[in-house]
Amino acid sequence: MRTHTAACRGFILGTWVKAIGRALDAAGCNGAALMAEAGFNFHDLDGPNARCSIAKAALLWRIAAAATGDPAFGIKVASHIKHTSFHALGYGLSASSTLKEAFERVRRYCYVVSDAVDYRFFKCGADYQFIIEPMAGVPFESVDALVGAYLRMCRSLLGRNHSPLLIELRRPPPDVLDDFHRLLRAPLKFGAEHNRLTFDAESIERPLDGGNPELARHSDAIANQYLARVDRHNVEARVRKVLAQRLEGNEPSQEEVAELLNVSARTLQRKLGEGGTTFKEILDETRQTLALAYLSEPQYSVSDVTYLLGFSCASSFTRAFRRWTGRSPSDWRVGSAFRGATASNAQPMPGPVSARP
Repeated sequence: MRTHTAACRGFILGTWVKAIGRALDAAGCNGAALMAEAGFNFHDLDGPNARCSIAKAALLWRIAAAATGDPAFGIKVASHIKHTSFHALGYGLSASSTLKEAFERVRRYCYVVSDAVDYRFFKCGADYQFIIEPMAGVPFESVDALVGAYLRMCRSLLGRNHSPLLIELRRPPPDVLDDFHRLLRAPLKFGAEHNRLTFDAESIERPLDGGNPELARHSDAIANQYLARVDRHNVEARVRKVLAQRLEGNEPSQEEVAELLNVSARTLQRKLGEGGTTFKEILDETRQTLALAYLSEPQYSVSDVTYLLGFSCASSFTRAFRRWTGRSPSDWRVGSAFRGATASNAQPMPGPVSARP
């Protein structure tokens, strides 16, 4: 589990706050007035990058719960969350090749939406578990909305009748359960140790008809750019940004990256450890993301990509790429059936844009 200091925590995208306003309107309340009561100006939330504090959003949740008197209001907010409410992450989720890939994408890029919630996703015996871990002060209605949103994601990808094996919520049981059963359509447990969704392995690992690896890779690249740009306190994102800028022709050491971030190597190691990761893991993940993006661009040869990712030789790159994908770079490129028209409309990739001189 990743943990972060208080200075790094506590924002949510404005697009999610606007979804609460729309749900209030749908419930027969004056969404704009109630948002103003919580200190929000609807126009201040315009734009895909608008953010607000978790404390302010928590106040809105309390006001909304009191105004609607609906114990299932949080779950109902999920139906008012738009595709772009997840920023670039939303497109990556829709383009995932399996639900396993989608939930791993949530875990990796969740801070695009909010830095107040962490996730764990892993296989346990014959099943998979997806655990939602909010920071202190996040209302349980907000967790209800997340559960509803991820169920809607699953059903949009696998079919409207799909349900997890079990949904566990830390919140106390509501007085009225009818809407919880109607909307979630899965066995429920309240007062649980974790907010947890349990899925059968076949559903999680089943290939999805709408999987689009190329679109997913570009969404990941945009998500990485966003994290590096807006969250300067996120050490992991800052390391990814430095690596993307410095990989060309050379593999930066942890000491070199620490110096560029104006911290000691020991401090960097400690901060990354507090976040549940290591410099080596971030380097590997950054290379993998960039490798897939570069190989989707026909102007880069495998030799170019080897250089751009800082590998000492082609054989080292090929070994790493086989570990990531199970195929060689050349075989993967042929199998990906690159479509130049799609790439021409995509956002630019992070890191260097010119190949080796």
